[in-house]
Amino acid sequence: MEDRQHVGIVGAGIVGLAHALAAAKQGHRVTVFERNAACQGASIRNFGMVWPVGQEAGPALDAALRSREIWLELAGQANFFCRPTGAIYLAHREDEWQVLNEFADQAVDLGYQVELLSPDQVRRKTPAANPNGLLGGLFSRTELAVDPVQAIAALPGFLNARYGVQFHFECPVVAVRSGGLTTSDRREWTLDQIIVCSGVDFHSLLPTVFQRSGLRACKLQMMRTIPQPSEWNLGTHIASGLTLRHYNSFRICPSLSRLVDRVAEETPELDRYGIHVMASQNAAGEIILGDSHEYDTEIGPFDRPEIDALILRELHKIIELPTWEVSRRWSGIYAKHPTQVIYRSEPIQGVHVATGTGGGGMTLAFGLADAFVAGGPLCSVAS
Repeated sequence: MEDRQHVGIVGAGIVGLAHALAAAKQGHRVTVFERNAACQGASIRNFGMVWPVGQEAGPALDAALRSREIWLELAGQANFFCRPTGAIYLAHREDEWQVLNEFADQAVDLGYQVELLSPDQVRRKTPAANPNGLLGGLFSRTELAVDPVQAIAALPGFLNARYGVQFHFECPVVAVRSGGLTTSDRREWTLDQIIVCSGVDFHSLLPTVFQRSGLRACKLQMMRTIPQPSEWNLGTHIASGLTLRHYNSFRICPSLSRLVDRVAEETPELDRYGIHVMASQNAAGEIILGDSHEYDTEIGPFDRPEIDALILRELHKIIELPTWEVSRRWSGIYAKHPTQVIYRSEPIQGVHVATGTGGGGMTLAFGLADAFVAGGPLCSVAS
């Protein structure tokens, strides 16, 4: 984007807020339109993990690390919880330990900040690691813990106070065009550029674009415990060996396919529901547990109790908590592109679509938006 322009952002989730920040910092006038009274979608229904170690080396990892920098800057300025925790991948099976060793052999040269840990070293990082059968772990230094509800609520006020970004909540956008948009109150807005960041909901605004985008709807289920005892701290994010199937960064490991095959043979129910288990702790001391992945026609209106049971079953294998009492259960739906870290297109001149970050929105959004607004290598659009 060149010169000072009036930029309209559709959606006040993390992707929309990231683009609003990036545009405002470049000196543009920014107006954000959100259909609800506050963000209610996937941006507040997640672990609150900023997870660079899961991103493929190259532009995606660079965007994640840039996002990390921005999160830390914003937390100090907007006064919300953001803690550098790092993360540990636990290995309780030989094939998991093999994949972690293969990754560690290549990781530093690729830009990851990781080290292998012995079982004793793992236990010094986190009291939660189940010592029974523990072979070791891979510790990454770059991960952050953010409270998504608190952060997403705090950012609009900060963006307005610091950069003059205007927010219109309970203001659904019903049509977009080159040079402007229309809201549900029939008001016509004149804008130089529009960035549609409404997640999976953008199918109602630009249905033809959504149909040819390749985007998939993905539903996740998660839980949260009651606060753990005040003297007990998780210490770091935790991921099981099952997550190695999920993150692109581990595709460089030669033995990953054997792990994938073993999980499919032993526990096909985990593949059926896309389950890979992780745990994080928020500022209130609660442990967030998850998660699962159901796609498109598999998604139903009701959550599946069998998914929660499977998640808890697998988590009990890898971690120990003072209390497992669950206080909240929820689900969320996000848009995910099968091959791209974000889906971008410009279906109408000056109307840009930015969505499909999947579960990586908290990790990638700020870095991706920064590069897009600055005209960097990640600003290319999908055809």
